[in-house]
Amino acid sequence: DASLSRVAVCGGTHGNELSGVYLVRELLKAEKKVKKKKEEEDEEPVSVQLVLSNPRAMQQCRRYVDTDLNRCFTHAALNGSPSDSDPYEMIRSRELNAMLGPKGSPKAMDLVCDLHNTTANMGLCFIAYSDSDWVCLHLFRHLQRRIPDIPMRYIHFNVARKESYSLDSVGKHGFAMEIGPQPHGVVRSNIYTAMKVGVQHVLEWVHFFNSGTVFEGGLVEVFTMVKHIDYPRDKETHNITAAIHPQLQDRDFCLLRPEDALFQTFSGETLRYKGKEPLYPFFVNECAYYEKGIALSLARKRQVMIPSIRVQTEQEQQANERGFKSEEEE
Repeated sequence: DASLSRVAVCGGTHGNELSGVYLVRELLKAEKKVKKKKEEEDEEPVSVQLVLSNPRAMQQCRRYVDTDLNRCFTHAALNGSPSDSDPYEMIRSRELNAMLGPKGSPKAMDLVCDLHNTTANMGLCFIAYSDSDWVCLHLFRHLQRRIPDIPMRYIHFNVARKESYSLDSVGKHGFAMEIGPQPHGVVRSNIYTAMKVGVQHVLEWVHFFNSGTVFEGGLVEVFTMVKHIDYPRDKETHNITAAIHPQLQDRDFCLLRPEDALFQTFSGETLRYKGKEPLYPFFVNECAYYEKGIALSLARKRQVMIPSIRVQTEQEQQANERGFKSEEEE
């Protein structure tokens, strides 16, 4: 793989997910101090760009102002013709695409790590659109080894590149680091610290990789998203009529089998899971997903074999670039 010389770490894509907001602010403060030192020393081989993605939503401590910024990065959204009536987040997504992309181009950031919190009991998750992006899978495995005391999962959203909708999809490689449980609009020290340590290990891995370390292949457990389930609703008012069952609440990634308790209606009745196969629930009762009509998502667990990787030599890179140019000319 080509070296990862340009990395972006983004927080505040959702303005009320506060671990990323405070961590990026903290890193920006530290960067100022480091810059003074740097001027006296040599340049670092990795440039890390720190981004506060949705400043207006952060100011108001809201998920978004007009529309969900983390759904504004599809090919169609980024390439539509701008208009004065565009929601703030649409305008902002194009600014971020210009800053970190353009998405799908050779100029795009080598790696984008976007920081998120969930109210669900999910531990630390990588969420990515690919189950064959060896960089993201190796990064994930590195964190699993370095931070053994935090449960970690790799979630794969099987979505085509053009349809991929979140900020991390702007980079050549990218993932969302999703950590919970933490209420929105709240910062919990343990969750903040897990994110801080996670980001340190991501940057450490990039440094090792760029300096030629060979990372051995092996098996990685991947949860591929199968479907979402909505709350039961009243046909006329569309109001929800049940909550997540107490036996399922906080049990993200615990196998849900057919006929297991799924919801409890507000009148006290148990509704059971009617799926045909056992699947793994995640984003169970995520606060921000009520508006999206998602009570939980379900995934299939499988093992993915990842190859050994190392950074390309300059000669290999030049040969690849020649190949890239001839592809573009076609």
